[in-house]
Amino acid sequence: MNNSALRTPATAPAAAADPAATPPCILGKVVKSNTHIDYVCQVFGRRETARVPQPEEYALGAFVSMTLEGGAWAGGRLVGIVYNTLLVNPEFGNLGPRLSPPTDLRVVSPDLFDETAVLIGIITVGWQTPQGRWRQGIPEVAAQVNNEVQLLSDAEFRALHLDGQGSVCLHYAPILLAQGSPLVPPLLMRVADRLLESFPSQARCITVVRNNLAWKSIVQQAG
Repeated sequence: MNNSALRTPATAPAAAADPAATPPCILGKVVKSNTHIDYVCQVFGRRETARVPQPEEYALGAFVSMTLEGGAWAGGRLVGIVYNTLLVNPEFGNLGPRLSPPTDLRVVSPDLFDETAVLIGIITVGWQTPQGRWRQGIPEVAAQVNNEVQLLSDAEFRALHLDGQGSVCLHYAPILLAQGSPLVPPLLMRVADRLLESFPSQARCITVVRNNLAWKSIVQQAG
């Protein structure tokens, strides 16, 4: 994929509202990692937060951040993209006798229902330094278990995709493509669609990249 197609100067987006004025959307917490850049987040359920995240907030292609704690990176954030969803249901395949209907169990044993969970896979594609600068690529440090995961705002999404010269960039595309997953091309196409909305002045360049990804997706399926 040729990233140079996204290097022409972008028109600065309209001034956004102060992000501090809007509370961040907390999705859940990191529960494990598969590699240095591949994390699993457990989405908060009814008994874990006052506001349960909605499915569209952690949908395929959603950008999230993981707050770092301690050391020189304290206050910084890892930035990732949701690439997979896994539903956990311990009751599946349980053919044993049921002494109480589900409605009664919610009252006498509410913890039983908390064993069901939604897990989302996150690939790290960049980071925000403690000083507030945005970078794309593979970070040096890793997130820790129980690090908070929150949805990236539209303003933060735009800031992540602008380089120092004010040009739209997609340097993390090779990282995603190297995963070899059939979900990656449509995932990147969703990112391209969002970039088209965020940077309409770059529509021509972004469309070229999107068409390239669409073709790659067709070729992968045919192969």
